[in-house]
Amino acid sequence: MLTVAGSDSGGGAGIQADLKTMLALGVHGMSVLTAVTAQNSLGVQGVWDLPVEAVRAQYRSVVDDIGVQAVKTGMLSSAELVEEVAALLAATDAPVVVDPVGVSKHGDSLLAPSAVESVRKHLLPTATVTTPNLDEVAQLTGVRVESEDGMREAADALLACGPRWVLIKGGHLPGDAVDLLTNGTDEHWLRAPRYDNRHTHGTGCTLASAIASGLAKGLDVPQAVSAAKEYVTEAIAAGFALGAGIGPVDHGWRLRNPAEGAGQG
Repeated sequence: MLTVAGSDSGGGAGIQADLKTMLALGVHGMSVLTAVTAQNSLGVQGVWDLPVEAVRAQYRSVVDDIGVQAVKTGMLSSAELVEEVAALLAATDAPVVVDPVGVSKHGDSLLAPSAVESVRKHLLPTATVTTPNLDEVAQLTGVRVESEDGMREAADALLACGPRWVLIKGGHLPGDAVDLLTNGTDEHWLRAPRYDNRHTHGTGCTLASAIASGLAKGLDVPQAVSAAKEYVTEAIAAGFALGAGIGPVDHGWRLRNPAEGAGQG
């Protein structure tokens, strides 16, 4: 599996979270680095994009030699980079999970305003499934979800951009952590208990990578999303303090609780 995303120097999100997730789920992880961030538990102190030609060269190096069974995209901060990655994905025969990263856990913008239209027009049509949270839904569609009832409207607005499936993540709503997965015809509501744990850095990256890992192993989209939701829910429950701010989810919770993870994909 290949992740195309930015680096998180604090190790909780981005490329680092993606690779940890793949390892935990039994998938060989490969990476295309799109940006370097100076980042810790308190926020993002700096972002430096890699040149488009460096991103293209990494992608071609991996795909042309090793091949891929699934691709996940994360932080793509500029319109030029979004459009280049979208073109690469369109020419690759593998399922794609698009995590339309727009804002960090600490509220830092990770997507240039000029790139939003490129995500809608070029990147979302390549997606087998896209996984926006409610802030990203608003950024991409203008739809502001205040309750579960609004999640269908948000999904419809995103499906109009061309992805095959949309997973609207309702983690910012009160009550249970509820997500809506739909392709416009089939509808799956996924619910999990909400844990009282502030250490949730990397949740979105981890979920998208877990979905892509399931697709790489041959699961269909509803199966992959369901398995990923279970994995991430326990990773959130086991999230731990690191630094002075928001700590990461625990990608390796199954390694410390092997009985709980036995038999899960």
